[in-house]
Amino acid sequence: MKILSISFFLLISVSGFAQKDEIVAKNAEIEKVGTGYTFTEGPAVAPNGKVYFTDQPNDRIYVWDENEGISLWLEGTRRSNGMYFNDKGQLVVCADLHNQLGYFDKNKEFHIIHEGFDGEPLNAPNDLWIDPEGGIYFSDPYYHRSWWDEDRGEEQDVRGVYYLSPKGEITRVIDDYKQPNGLIGTPDGKTLYVADINDGKIWKYDIESDGILKNKTFFAPKGSDGMTIDNNGNVYLTSGKVWVYNPEGELIQEIEVPESPSNVCFGGEDRDVLFITARTSVYTLKMNMKGVD
Repeated sequence: MKILSISFFLLISVSGFAQKDEIVAKNAEIEKVGTGYTFTEGPAVAPNGKVYFTDQPNDRIYVWDENEGISLWLEGTRRSNGMYFNDKGQLVVCADLHNQLGYFDKNKEFHIIHEGFDGEPLNAPNDLWIDPEGGIYFSDPYYHRSWWDEDRGEEQDVRGVYYLSPKGEITRVIDDYKQPNGLIGTPDGKTLYVADINDGKIWKYDIESDGILKNKTFFAPKGSDGMTIDNNGNVYLTSGKVWVYNPEGELIQEIEVPESPSNVCFGGEDRDVLFITARTSVYTLKMNMKGVD
C-alpha cells in the first residue's frame, strides 16, 4: 500500500521574530504529503532520514520517504503512540493497548521493554525520549482510550514522568503535573524539556548522572502535545500551531499549519525537513535548521 504525495502546496503564514538566522528556508511552503488519517502522532526519524508516524485510532504505523512519499509500514501496532529510534536502529514505542514500552525488531515483531510501576500497571505511556546512554524518559498521562474497557480508570496515583535506566531500573522523576505529555532532551543528555499540557506550561530540567531531574525551571507558556529540537538548540512546540523558542525561552517563530499540529520532528537525508503530524494529515516544511533527534 502506498499513499502518493499530494501535489498542491499550502503557503505558510510565518510570524517572524528578530534573530540572526532565519529558521524557515527562503520561499519555503508547507506541503501536505499525506491525508485521510484519523489522528496522526509520534513522528520518529530513522537513521536513514525516513520518518515513521502513527495513526493510533486505526492502529497503524506509516513511513515517509523524502523521495518516495508515504507507505504503510505496519498494521497492528499495539496502539503505538509516541515513538523514537534507539542507537540500534530499533523503533521504540509507547504502546497503550496494554500500557507498555516496547520496540519493533527488523521483522516488525514487538518486544516488551517495560510495563508497570510500583506493582501497578502504568496509566498509558504517551511520549518518549532516549538519552545518549540509552535511558528512556517517558510521560504517562491519562487519556481514556476507546479500545479499553469502559470502566478502566487511572492505574497510578499521579500522572507522572518516568526514567527507565539502561539497566532496566524505573524511577518516577516528575509527580507534580496536571497532565504530562510531550518531552525532548538535548543531544548532550544534560537538559530535558517537558510539557504539562493541561497547565499550559513547558518546564526545563537539568539531568543528573543517575537520570534524576533537578532545577525545575519555567521555560515557555505553552502546553505541547509533542516537541523536537534543532541543531541550534531551538525547541519546537505544538499547540494550535508550531511555536519555536530559543534555548533562553524566547519565542522566535510561529508557524501556522492548516490543521492543529500534534507532533513534530526533523527528517530527510539532511535532517532539514520539519515533519508535522496534524490530525487527519501530515505536512513537511523545508528548514534552514537541522534536527538532532
